[in-house]
Amino acid sequence: MSPVFSHGDLRLYLLNLLDEAPRHGYDIIQALSDRTGGTYTPSAGTIYPRLAKLEEEGLVTKSIDGRKTIYEITPAGRAEVASRAGDLEGIEAGLADSVRLIADEVRGSVREAMKSLRADLAASAREELKADTATPRSEDPRTRSREELHRADAIVNDFRGRLRAELRTHVARGGVLETSVVDDLATNVENAMRELRSALR
Repeated sequence: MSPVFSHGDLRLYLLNLLDEAPRHGYDIIQALSDRTGGTYTPSAGTIYPRLAKLEEEGLVTKSIDGRKTIYEITPAGRAEVASRAGDLEGIEAGLADSVRLIADEVRGSVREAMKSLRADLAASAREELKADTATPRSEDPRTRSREELHRADAIVNDFRGRLRAELRTHVARGGVLETSVVDDLATNVENAMRELRSALR
């Protein structure tokens, strides 16, 4: 995944967040995660050195409130934010594009996973047909059904595991999981269920 913030953009965005209101470190990290749709959740090791640098430059001050360190923008910091309003608009547009791209990637992954499930089911049906014609099967329909149920469980559990791993890995890497993507997944699963019910009739 390409960096969410280009060189120097994070510095300006931190000033912009503090221009909105004083914040403590965790609040800043959470705000960055929220504003980027979860595509960027920086570590404390990324944020605090930048805040210290802004303080050295006279753009930010800090104060202690209980166990929290509160950062507040200075007049010089506000002046820089105001003078770079155009740059901030560009950063916001870039963040929106990044969120859309990540959502598209997840949507594509879900579609591929559903295609894989359909392909697995089709392959299973073909193998079943071959097995029926090539080897003698139990004459008892109940025994045969239990065998196939066991095999169907294995297919569904394998798909579920792969889908969960794909989604969890994506989110763990800072990716965004849009509601529309999950809605698409639900629709595709329901469509697969309808196809299954039709085949069972």
